[in-house]
Amino acid sequence: MRVPLYLTAVLVSGFGTTAMWLVSGIWVKSLTGSDSLAALTAVALWAPALAGPWCGLLADRVRRRPLLIGVNLAMAAVLPVLLWVDRADRVWLLFVVLVVYGAQGAVHEAAEAALAAGALDRERLGDFNGLRMTAGEAMKLVAPLVAAGLFARYGGGPVALLDAATFAVAAGVFALLRVREEPSARGARPRLADGGRLLWSSPGLRALVLAGGFTMLLAGLNGAAIYAVVDRGLGHAPAFAGVLYAVQGAGSVAAGLLAGPLLRRMPEWLLAATGLALFAVGAAARAVPSDPVALGASGLIGVGMPWVLVAVMTAVQRRVPAAAVGRAAGTAHTLLFAPNAVALALGAGLLAFLDVRVLLPVLGLAGLVGAGVLALTLGRTGARSAGAPAQGPVQGPAQGPAQGPVQAP
Repeated sequence: MRVPLYLTAVLVSGFGTTAMWLVSGIWVKSLTGSDSLAALTAVALWAPALAGPWCGLLADRVRRRPLLIGVNLAMAAVLPVLLWVDRADRVWLLFVVLVVYGAQGAVHEAAEAALAAGALDRERLGDFNGLRMTAGEAMKLVAPLVAAGLFARYGGGPVALLDAATFAVAAGVFALLRVREEPSARGARPRLADGGRLLWSSPGLRALVLAGGFTMLLAGLNGAAIYAVVDRGLGHAPAFAGVLYAVQGAGSVAAGLLAGPLLRRMPEWLLAATGLALFAVGAAARAVPSDPVALGASGLIGVGMPWVLVAVMTAVQRRVPAAAVGRAAGTAHTLLFAPNAVALALGAGLLAFLDVRVLLPVLGLAGLVGAGVLALTLGRTGARSAGAPAQGPVQGPAQGPAQGPVQAP
């Protein structure tokens, strides 16, 4: 598996996805004038994350590389439909496409996690996941500017076509990858429950996934508070949130570059606990009414949150039997990101009667307690508990072992 080629696909598809995510809300708002409908675009994209276990099951029942090619080509074919969304009574079509978009993303996440786990040496998975995070976050710094400018001049249709083109290119890049995958074992049928069972039966994985879900719960509350921080705390116009997000994105790029080297020197649980602690400090610091402190806090959040996510996914890929990585990754994806969607709505309600200067310090304290619990829980047992493979038989395709070190470009 050629990692540079793979990361090219991540860069291209990440650019298109970020552009479409930004434009969809603006598109709905411009056609309907409704803030509520515009906010529902994020719900439409997030909702399919609840189907993560089923998406992972699909990734374990078929070969992963052809599946990645297929889902990317499917989205390239679907997105041009949005050219018909040119008035308010056709907005429903955009929501349908966004739900399909989210489902494609859930399948894609599970399939690529399983593909990497079967093709790369386990010691290189931390580096791979870190570089993947860096590539994705780098696109989040560039794509919004391009997408906003394109929408302002030409409307949403050209953005949809641009996104379709990035999916087509990504499919072509995946087609160029040379990865050996064993066919499904005759008569073996993967079971949906295996992903959750394997995560839960391993003390280390269970603690890491729960810590990751808790982190994303706090991240949702923190995200809901961002405009209150900008307005009530810092006294700026809402556009200043873009500056904070840019700093956070830069921190995430750095976090991805550092994650691989760190995971070669420390266990996954320690990186996750460190990331959660940094995130907690950054979230609490946002209560301070100071621009320099707010910028520094955004940087800490940008570093801390990706470390938790990279640590969790790397542990899943390393510890779960190769035949079940799709189901385990899909289930972990749901457990990680469903709390974020819930917390975004919960945070909006809390801010109606709770001052952000109270909410954020409480959130930060909760994060520090969570980091401490994770470190104490897994630190006592050391690498044996955190690193032991999940036990028990798994039905599913006979996936071959890692094919050796990554090929040079």
